[in-house]
Amino acid sequence: MTSSEIRPLLEPFSLGGVHLRNRVFVPGHTTNFGHDNRPTVRHVDYHAERANGGAGMIITEAIRVHPTSAGRHISLGSFDDASIPAYAAVAEAVRTAGAAIFAQIMHAGRQANGDATRTAAWAPAGVPWAAGAHIPHAMGRGDIATVVAAFGAAARRMRAAGYDGVEVHLGHGHLLQQFLSPFTNTRDDAYGGDADRRLRLTREVLAKVLAQGLPVGIRVSADEFLPGGLTPPDVVEIVATLRAEFPLAYVHVSHSAYHGSYSLATQMADMSFGHAPFRHHAALFKREFPDLPVLAVCRLDTLAEAAELVRSGDADLVGLARPHIADPHLVRRAMAGEPARSCLACNQGCVGRLEASLPISCVVNPEVGAERAWAAVWSGPRKTSRRVLVVGGGPAGTEAALAAHRAGHEVTLAEAADRLGGQIALAAQVAGRERLGLLAAEPAAQLAATGVSVRLGLRVTADDLLPGGRLAGYDDVIVATGSRPLRRELPGGPPVFDLWQAVRALADLRGTVVVRDDEGSWAAASVAEHLARLGAKVHLVVPTASLAARVTTYSKLALTRRLGDLGVKAHLLRSVTGADGDRVTLQDSLTGETEELTGVSAVVDAGRPEAADEIYRALDGQDGAPRIHVVGDANAPRTALEAVYEGRLAGVFLTDPVSGATALAQAG
Repeated sequence: MTSSEIRPLLEPFSLGGVHLRNRVFVPGHTTNFGHDNRPTVRHVDYHAERANGGAGMIITEAIRVHPTSAGRHISLGSFDDASIPAYAAVAEAVRTAGAAIFAQIMHAGRQANGDATRTAAWAPAGVPWAAGAHIPHAMGRGDIATVVAAFGAAARRMRAAGYDGVEVHLGHGHLLQQFLSPFTNTRDDAYGGDADRRLRLTREVLAKVLAQGLPVGIRVSADEFLPGGLTPPDVVEIVATLRAEFPLAYVHVSHSAYHGSYSLATQMADMSFGHAPFRHHAALFKREFPDLPVLAVCRLDTLAEAAELVRSGDADLVGLARPHIADPHLVRRAMAGEPARSCLACNQGCVGRLEASLPISCVVNPEVGAERAWAAVWSGPRKTSRRVLVVGGGPAGTEAALAAHRAGHEVTLAEAADRLGGQIALAAQVAGRERLGLLAAEPAAQLAATGVSVRLGLRVTADDLLPGGRLAGYDDVIVATGSRPLRRELPGGPPVFDLWQAVRALADLRGTVVVRDDEGSWAAASVAEHLARLGAKVHLVVPTASLAARVTTYSKLALTRRLGDLGVKAHLLRSVTGADGDRVTLQDSLTGETEELTGVSAVVDAGRPEAADEIYRALDGQDGAPRIHVVGDANAPRTALEAVYEGRLAGVFLTDPVSGATALAQAG
């Protein structure tokens, strides 16, 4: 990418009187880096890194204005003046690096998870956000007054902390949107009923926030994607009304509602959605409000794609959250003509870890949240150069080779196949998962640029590494040989394919196909979807009570809708117990009762994989063997997130990767 491709993004801009050096911003996104609901040094380093990387503006993650919205101590809140110094440290770091910083303030409303605090969520009405979720407290007039005052107090604290402006969150199904939407606001008092009364709380909040003297923008959801919910014309009318009454600095156009349905899946649209699926929303608001700055966001993968929105007049500023998680130096690299690491839109290290109440990470950027500690690693004294052999060219192996080379070692990478990528290259052949291929292609290009010796078509055995072997003499061997799928045969039944065989034979699998999913991961679900798109009648057999249990909720809500539209039949709490001809027998895990699927032409077994760790087992403790490190699936079959992380750790901390990981965790 050259600077000419992104020239529209590099133009300066004024937002509510705040000067921005360019039109690229990092939109608010939860990090789970907080402690006691306040920012930590991890926030300071995280945002400073992205400001140093060239972003024009950073909008903080949602800052809860009241304890009833806190949910967990790792979220951010501003409940008293004692929080000001922590926020001031973040603002100072960002502004020192040349970027502007706006504070996003919000109340989560009915989805505020009160399990940790044993508090009830507040909402317009006592209706939960999803089946099985807690019933919220229906707010009274006193509660509403408390929230209005809390918004004003939070804005005052952000001004005291040195922020350039405030973004009031009216979208994503949070409290203010819950009041705005006829889907969630079923009140019949002064704060519910017709559109004007549903707007009352937002009016009161904006008046209180604007009184604190900072420029104020709003974030809206252009479409709730809910029957009876807010539609784009509704939200245009809301913005028109607010703009006529208040001096808004901008409108930040997003979409979705926090609801246990497809709507929520659009908020963190994964790779299956394709590029920029919601850019038309920003374009609509820019047409309706040509003189109001419009900020666009969601599934914009590259700066070149983002520049197209500015060039076409669809938006004034463009936000990239996950791409900035993947590579905080997007803008700087683009201006210098350097390649950046691409976001995969996999939702694995970011959204997946958020759901587990863990700090965010990233498959392609293991340094997220520990920027200062990793900077010390890379800037520290060079270790004595060692000869390192990496066996395996999947995500763990390529990352280990790159890290070891950067650490100053002499590195050779051996891969048995004729290309790098391992299982990731195979998974990228499945429809909707194509962006996984970037995890093979980009490290391969980096390796080629570094001059690391890459030997394709070289299958390594343990004997090769012992004294006298053809690959003897290496100081360290990093075993990154991955895992292999297991296949459970069904004697007398239809042919059985393991996952790898199924992907290679996708175009040939027709008729009725049974997919056995013991893991609940993307592997089985994406193969099932691909087969259904090709016309197969797919039965997804799951021994647990949950479909795709290891897929993040945001992605799962879109996945299950697609599977349903394609006619995929899910058999939960069922196990395959036998087969006869074209009949496959399923057993109910609860009752033990059996049923038969007939006319089955093939079975895909997505059962438990096993580590391909033969080299490690053979050399562990062997006299004369080089020092052995085992990473990724060869260590234990998991995901690309762990594989890349372990690869980088092994490459950098050859002497003791475990201690190195511990030190980084403590620093983070």
